[in-house]
Amino acid sequence: MRILISGICGFVGSTLARTLHATGRYQIAGFDNFIRPGSETNRAPLAALGLTVLTADLRSAAQIDALPDADFVLDAAANPSVLAGVDGRTSARELVDHNLSGTINLLEYCRARRAGFILLSTSRVYAIEPLAALPVASAQGAFRLSAPASALPPGLSPAGLNETFATTAPLSLYGATKLASEAMALEYGQTFGFPVFINRCGVLAGAGQFGRPDQGIFAYWINSWLRRRPLQYLGFGGQGHQVRDCLHPRDLLPVLEKQFAASALAPTDRLANFSGGAVSAQSLRQLSDWCSRRFGPHVVAADGTPRRFDIPWIVLDHAKATRLWDWRPATPTAAILEEIAAHAEQNPGWLDLSAPR
Repeated sequence: MRILISGICGFVGSTLARTLHATGRYQIAGFDNFIRPGSETNRAPLAALGLTVLTADLRSAAQIDALPDADFVLDAAANPSVLAGVDGRTSARELVDHNLSGTINLLEYCRARRAGFILLSTSRVYAIEPLAALPVASAQGAFRLSAPASALPPGLSPAGLNETFATTAPLSLYGATKLASEAMALEYGQTFGFPVFINRCGVLAGAGQFGRPDQGIFAYWINSWLRRRPLQYLGFGGQGHQVRDCLHPRDLLPVLEKQFAASALAPTDRLANFSGGAVSAQSLRQLSDWCSRRFGPHVVAADGTPRRFDIPWIVLDHAKATRLWDWRPATPTAAILEEIAAHAEQNPGWLDLSAPR
């Protein structure tokens, strides 16, 4: 089977390319526009494995149309920052062109070739206002839901958000482009008769991730702690108690292989959450405690000023993925953190390599 991966030299794309290649069952090709600092470092290692790595821009319909044929497209390309379009680094139009128009270009590619399509989406498609208003209390350095399950918003339980949780605006421009991409992908699949799957992922993390404060937070925090770079707890009183889940992208392999082979499915079964779940969740404060044990102490500054798009607690419930695909995360958070730490020790210039320019 021929697999085409968009964003193949990003962290998620390159990880999945290597993971799929290692099975020996797939012919892997991919493309990247290499605008993400650090992405160029993945080109030669992937090519050395025998993978086809092409230069193409997702935003160019002509360049996408010229790509080699594939049986399935795995869309791992995006500007993944919740601040994109409002942080002064990219415009709203640039964000939409990349995250939404680029998806449509790939869907047109799939329509013409009758190829399947898998979109790696995000927990940021869930509505900010009910998430920001969640009843939480601090315990052991992390926020926890403080209301009984019966008092929580629809689609939320102590296990996390399921796929029925609200996706109404505001989401952030980034979240809106991904939600719109989901809708367009499902419409294309239904209209033109090719398989489409939407995999909504929690926070993805692992060795080789390009860490920045607004994305790749686990890699950024661990690399910064090791190098004694300045770190800050932002918002929520400057305590670092905000909580996220954690998933290694290679853990997606079992479901991707099942999706490549799947036939008839109801439209509602083509979208599911994939995450490390509640057992993987931790706060920045808890991550700092882990770093302190691993690397020694480091001072973290505090700025409790509320920030746009901040959410105290977001964990995805993957029960639907477990039911549909018999899927569960395989890599514990501790193993992910240790993998990042080992990579950081071996790559002292990683933060500079992947820093925005």
